[in-house]
Amino acid sequence: MKANAPKRKVFQDAVDLLGMPEAENAPVSNGTTMTSVEKIVPFHNHPFRLYEGERLDDMVESIKEHGILIPVIVQKVADKYEMLAGHNRWNAAKIAGIKEVPAIIKENLTEREAYVYVIETNMLQRSFDELLPSEKAAVLAERYEKVMCQGRRNDILEEIAKLNGVDAPETCGHDVHRSKSRDSIGEDYGMTGRNIARYMRLNQTTEQIKEMVDAGTMAMVTAVELSYLSEEEQKQVCTVLDEHGGKIKNTQAVELHNAAGSLTADKVKDILVGDTKEKLVSDAKMFAQIKKKYFKGKSTDEIMGVLEQALSTWFAREGQVNV
Repeated sequence: MKANAPKRKVFQDAVDLLGMPEAENAPVSNGTTMTSVEKIVPFHNHPFRLYEGERLDDMVESIKEHGILIPVIVQKVADKYEMLAGHNRWNAAKIAGIKEVPAIIKENLTEREAYVYVIETNMLQRSFDELLPSEKAAVLAERYEKVMCQGRRNDILEEIAKLNGVDAPETCGHDVHRSKSRDSIGEDYGMTGRNIARYMRLNQTTEQIKEMVDAGTMAMVTAVELSYLSEEEQKQVCTVLDEHGGKIKNTQAVELHNAAGSLTADKVKDILVGDTKEKLVSDAKMFAQIKKKYFKGKSTDEIMGVLEQALSTWFAREGQVNV
């Protein structure tokens, strides 16, 4: 229980504070109700990766031993409940074989209010530095644009703090005010305003592009260029990359950015694989010239035999006998 051990006292304080019942299916006065895990679905725009490995194992072990001590927060959506806070507890509970979890059910939230629950509760459990690029992008975007520091947001932050047994913030969350610039927010995270802007652009890309940035197969600056494309154009880019198994150069991303709004599947393909086609044509011309000069009248097998023998002799002379 390494991951959860430091927060055990916080969890117990929260239980005492909430006065949660021991018996299942027994709602309490503060609105906490035992809810079927099968009726809960993930938040539709959840930007955080679920725990894996030892961290997940520790949570499963803790839940098996103690149950879920801090209720999840969900919102009613049709005949289901959409998760706002507690995706990892919910996932661990399912693995542990638990059928019901304590839940606080919210109704009539705006998209902005729901997003506050998602972002702020995750940031209570995670360090900003440990987040993936796409997760940092979601946090910074929420802090800068999506939620202003006033009224209903303050109520939500106070509720989250109380639920987790910590002191309520004196101001709105992490001192993010509508008058704060990217540079000010950057100071809170040790980042420049320019870097903050890049992360906010990353937040405007598709999930596949974010995953490539998280995996290190696409540079952040490249993703920033692609963020100016429409969602459909970004999907076209990903389709071409999947089909041809190649990486995208930043110069190509800039070219795509400049053509944003007028891109077609053929135009995207031309920009991304045009260089490859030109190189193949160039290589074919070079081989034709060598064949004409040195191998006139020779079959392909004969040419390959001569090349292999010549290369073996050359590498042996260079001291690379086993090559």
